[in-house]
Amino acid sequence: MAFLILVIGDLHIPDRALDIPAKFKKLLAPGKISQTLCLGNLTDRSTYEYLRTIAPDLKIVRGRMDVEATSLPLTSVVTHGNLRIGFLEGFTLVSNEPDLLLAEANRLDVDVLCWGGTHKFECFEYMDKFFVNPGSATGAFTTTAASWAVNLGGRDGGEGQKEQDKGFDEDEEVVPSFCLMDVQGISLTLYVYQLRKDEKGVENVAVEKVTYTKPVEPTGAGNAAAGAGAAASGAASVSSS
Repeated sequence: MAFLILVIGDLHIPDRALDIPAKFKKLLAPGKISQTLCLGNLTDRSTYEYLRTIAPDLKIVRGRMDVEATSLPLTSVVTHGNLRIGFLEGFTLVSNEPDLLLAEANRLDVDVLCWGGTHKFECFEYMDKFFVNPGSATGAFTTTAASWAVNLGGRDGGEGQKEQDKGFDEDEEVVPSFCLMDVQGISLTLYVYQLRKDEKGVENVAVEKVTYTKPVEPTGAGNAAAGAGAAASGAASVSSS
């Protein structure tokens, strides 16, 4: 039986969303998931209890909106197979630039880094490491979207507020999403679930698969290097005699 890891975050219930979509809950039935990595921003005790029903093995880090959960760590690391997986919400990062994410992955000494806070699914491989943002499981709006809405209502927040709002596309919707990971040795298969609407407004769950394999040094290369070192040592010994 596969050991499936649920990666989920940015739920913001009930502040920005009422609940996890019913189509997602149907997929996340108890007994299917072995472990949950929650990237924070639960903001609600009942959501925490619900996640516990999916998988008792629940790992959580603190999000920027989890103001009362001061005992939660900002980062955490789990190991599955030969992969170390780190996760955090991301508000401690200066930006989501690949080089900064790589620096955080190196700091945590992980092969895979999961981060959140953007409410948008993203994954990529960079410098032999794998980076995953599961997006928002509820499709909760971002703070940028909220500030844009305030300005639309005529409550101008000043030049600084206007500058923040420039990057928001009024036609862009937050697509609810979460991820499942299946780790086998040095390989990881990522399943991405997104709740999308067709042209008639009907919601359907779309699933994509992405694979990652941790690079390893060939065994022969290590043995050859050791043999060369031994030969050099032997040669030096012969010369000195």
